[in-house]
Amino acid sequence: MMRISLTLAAWVAVFDSSVAADGVGWNQDNKVFKPASAHEGELSAFLGEPDMSMTSVFAGGRFPNVAVAADGSVLAVFGEVEVRRSTDGGESWGEPVTIAKGFMGGGVTVDEVSGEVFAFVEDGHPPSPLAVHVSKDHGVSWEEREVVIHPNSMGHGPSMHMNEHGICLRHGQYKGRLIRPTRWYGRSNYPREVFHTHYTNAMFSDDGGRSWKASEPVPVMGTGEACIVERSDGTLYYNTRRHWAPTSEESLWRWSAVSRDGGQTWEDPKRSEVLPDGNTDSTYGLMGGLVRLPVLGRDVLVFSNVVSEKGRRNGHVWASFDGGETWPLRRQVFDGNFAYSSMDAGRPGTASEGWIYLLFEGGPGGAGTMARFNLSWILGGEKTGDGEVPGWVE
Repeated sequence: MMRISLTLAAWVAVFDSSVAADGVGWNQDNKVFKPASAHEGELSAFLGEPDMSMTSVFAGGRFPNVAVAADGSVLAVFGEVEVRRSTDGGESWGEPVTIAKGFMGGGVTVDEVSGEVFAFVEDGHPPSPLAVHVSKDHGVSWEEREVVIHPNSMGHGPSMHMNEHGICLRHGQYKGRLIRPTRWYGRSNYPREVFHTHYTNAMFSDDGGRSWKASEPVPVMGTGEACIVERSDGTLYYNTRRHWAPTSEESLWRWSAVSRDGGQTWEDPKRSEVLPDGNTDSTYGLMGGLVRLPVLGRDVLVFSNVVSEKGRRNGHVWASFDGGETWPLRRQVFDGNFAYSSMDAGRPGTASEGWIYLLFEGGPGGAGTMARFNLSWILGGEKTGDGEVPGWVE
C-alpha cells in the first residue's frame, strides 16, 4: 500500500509560474481556475420558504464529513471509511461505498479546478500512517494516490483527524489553492497532561493535491479539530476546538484566527463569547461544523455545535453575516444526542443549490444523521444579542 512521504526538503510549488498576474488561478494540467462568479451565486437561492428535514444515513460508526462535489453530488463520509452519495440534493441516498478501511481523517476536499475529491484515511488513531484516496467521478469510485506532504518550519508533519472538510480558494492571489485543517499532537495524543503541547494548523496544495505543505501553527495551544472558510476578500477565517487552556473559561468557547497569506500563517487569535465549544460540564470541547454559503460578495457563515450544560446533546446552528465577526442568530437542530458535526452548502446550478447540509453524530436514528435546511429556516431562530441581521438578508 502506498504511503505519504514526509520530507524536510525545501518545498517548491510545481506550478509556481502558472498564476496569471491578474490572479486568475493555478493552471493544473491546462485547466484554468474559473472566477468566483462561476462557483458562487445569489443569496436568494438560500431563501424562500423555510425548510428543514433530517435523514438517517449511517446506522453505525462515528466521525462525520460532508462535502458537495463539483457536480453538486452531496457526499456523506463516515465511519471506517464509507461514503454515501446523493445526486438529487439530499432527497435520496445511494448505498454506502467503502473508500478505504482505516481511521477517518476528515478534511474531505473538493478540487474545483479538476473536480477531484480527496479523502484522508489513517491506519489508526493518529499519529498514524496516512493514505490519501482520490475520486475522479464525484465520489462514485476511489483510488489511493501517492502524494508528498511537507512539514512546516518547525519540522512538524500534520495529522489529519478529526477536522472539517477542506476548501478550494476562489478569491485573491491564491485562487485554486486547496487547503484543509490539520493538527499537531505535540508530545503525544494522551495523557491530558500533554494537551498543552497540541496545536491546530492547516495544509495546502498549489499543484492539484500532488504535494502539500503544512502551515505554521494557529497561535493558540491546546487546540485540535478545526474548520476553515474563505471570506469574499480572500482572507481565511479559522475556527477551532480547544481542549486545553490555562483557565477553564477559555476552554468552554471556540477560538478563531485569520490568515492573509492563503493559510500559510495565522494571526489575531480570539476567543468567542457566543460560540460554545461543547457541553459546559466539561472543558474537553467538541468538533463543530462550519461553512460559508457560496454567495458572491457576501460572507454568510453557518456554524454547528451544542448548547448543553450536561453531555453532548441539543445541537444548534449559528449564523454570521459578516464573516464570523458577529453571530446574531441561532436555531436548534435536534434536542437529543448530538456530537461531532460537519457542514457544507449546495453549488449553484445543481440539485444541491440553496441547501445547507449538516452531517452529525446522533439524531432521531442515532449514528449518522443528515440535516438539510435553507437560510430562511435559520432566520426563524432566536437572537443571540451578538450583532444584528443586516437588512440585505431580507
